[in-house]
Order: sequence, then structure tokens, then C-alpha cells
Amino acid sequence: MQSEEELVRRAQRGDAEAFAQLCEVHFDRIYRYIALKVRNRADAEDLTQQAFMKATEAIGSYRWKGLPFASWLFRIAHNQVVDHFRKTSKEGEVPLDEAITVAPDDPVSITEQRMTMAQLTAACEQLSEAQREVIYLRFGSELSIAETARAMCRREGAIKALQHDAVVKLRRIVSQDETGK
Repeated sequence: MQSEEELVRRAQRGDAEAFAQLCEVHFDRIYRYIALKVRNRADAEDLTQQAFMKATEAIGSYRWKGLPFASWLFRIAHNQVVDHFRKTSKEGEVPLDEAITVAPDDPVSITEQRMTMAQLTAACEQLSEAQREVIYLRFGSELSIAETARAMCRREGAIKALQHDAVVKLRRIVSQDETGK
């Protein structure tokens, strides 16, 4: 198995197979991140595809600077989401909550998961933008503290503090929802 750095170098030389391997490794995390942000399955699929198309076009400009390749991809994905919201806010479009994917064979678990996701999504809306971003990257896309810091261009300590504050606030919001207070 080749290192990610070697795959990137091969992709920069025009090796489509190397770029396909990089996409395969990172696709699910990038998709989950975008889906959590836009809450619409079709838009998430389109934006993920666009993010990887942008990455294909810009791979030649990628430079190893001690940052993982994933951080670069998440920055592209973030920019796609920002562009999407700029465009949709001008069009007056309201995103739908379709980011949940579950097996279609158990309606009870589907309903419970959708309710839980809807509650969590509503709770996340009460967080600051930075706190939401940390939650989406850390838990939605399963990035480490270091990867999240790189993707957000912040220090690891700042990410830890944002995550802690976000989790505390989410617990408080969810417990208030459950008790009805």
C-alpha cells in the first residue's frame, strides 16, 4: 500500500487511478460533513461531487506543508458549502433534513433515528458557527482534534475548548428538551 503522500504525487502527475484511491479513502467523511451542513441528500451528493471535481482541478497546486491531504479536501468541501448557501440564500431555497441514511427494513428504528437526528440538528442550530463546525468535523466526519484544527485553521487547544463548550451546551439543550423546561 502506498502512502498518501505518494498517491498525491502520482495524482499530481496525472495518474487517475491514484486520485481515485484518494477519493475512495476520503469520500465518506467528506460526504458526511457536507450532508450535516446542508441537510439535503441530493445537495450533499452534488456538493461532494463538486468538491472532488475542484480537488481534481486543483491537485497540481496542493503542497505538502505538514498537513494531511484530508485537511485540504475539507477546506474545499467547506468552500463548496459556503458557495451553496450564498447561492441558495439568493434563491430563497430552504434546505430539507434528508441527511439521514438508514436501512429501510425497520420503520421504528428509522423513525427513532430521524427524531434523534432532528433533535440534535435543532440543538446544533443553537451553537455558534465555530462550535457547529467542530461538532460536524469531529463527530460527523470523524476527524481527530489535529485534523479538525488544520481544517479550521485553528490551534488544537482552541478546537478542544470549542468542542468542550459545544458538548456542554448540547447536553444542556437536550436535557431541557427532555424535561420540557
